[in-house]
Amino acid sequence: MASSVLLKRSGLMKSMVNSFQASRAYASVAVGTDLISAAPDVSLQKARTWDEGVSSKFATTPLKDIFKDKKVVIFGLPGAYTGVCSAQHVPSYKNNIDKFKAKGIDSVICVAVNDPYVMNGWAEKLQANEAIEFYGDLDGSLHKSLDLMIDLSSALLGPRSHRWSAYVVDGKIKVLNVEKAPSQFEVSGGDVILGQI
Repeated sequence: MASSVLLKRSGLMKSMVNSFQASRAYASVAVGTDLISAAPDVSLQKARTWDEGVSSKFATTPLKDIFKDKKVVIFGLPGAYTGVCSAQHVPSYKNNIDKFKAKGIDSVICVAVNDPYVMNGWAEKLQANEAIEFYGDLDGSLHKSLDLMIDLSSALLGPRSHRWSAYVVDGKIKVLNVEKAPSQFEVSGGDVILGQI
C-alpha cells in the first residue's frame, strides 16, 4: 500500500512539473533589455517589519533607484519559505556574497511575489538579510512587465515568479537565466551567474 501511495505521489509530481514546463512561455525580457524602460511605473517593496512599513508610510522603491548607475545581480523565485528557494536558491547567493562584491557588484537582490513583511521574516530566518537585499513584488507588477509570471495554483501558490537570475548594469540586462520550470534549479543559481559576470 505504501509503495502505491508513493507511486501516485511521484506520478503527481511528474505531472505537475510537466504541466509547468508545457505552460512555460519564455520571457519577453532578454539580454539588452532596459529594466527601467520595460517597467517604467513599477516600484518594489523593500523587506521590512510592519512597524518599519508604518514609519516609512509604506514607501516603495522605484526601479530606477535600485538599478541606475549600479551593477546589480537580481534573482527571482516562486516564493518565500518554499523548498528549493530556501534550501538552494538563496543560499547559492548568500554563500558567494564576497565573490560578488569582489567582482564590483553593488548589490545582490532577491525578489518574489510576496509582501515585504513575509520577505523580511524569511530573510531573517535564512540569516541572509545582511548579505542580500530582499524585495517584495506584492502585485507581481515587475514580473508581469517582464513576462516572468507563472500560475502555480496547482501547487496552491497562485500567480508567482518564474525562477530566474540576471546581471544588470545601469538598468540594462547583461546576462539573463530563466529556469524551464519553477521546481528546477540548474541555471539561476549564484554559482552560475558568478561565472557569467
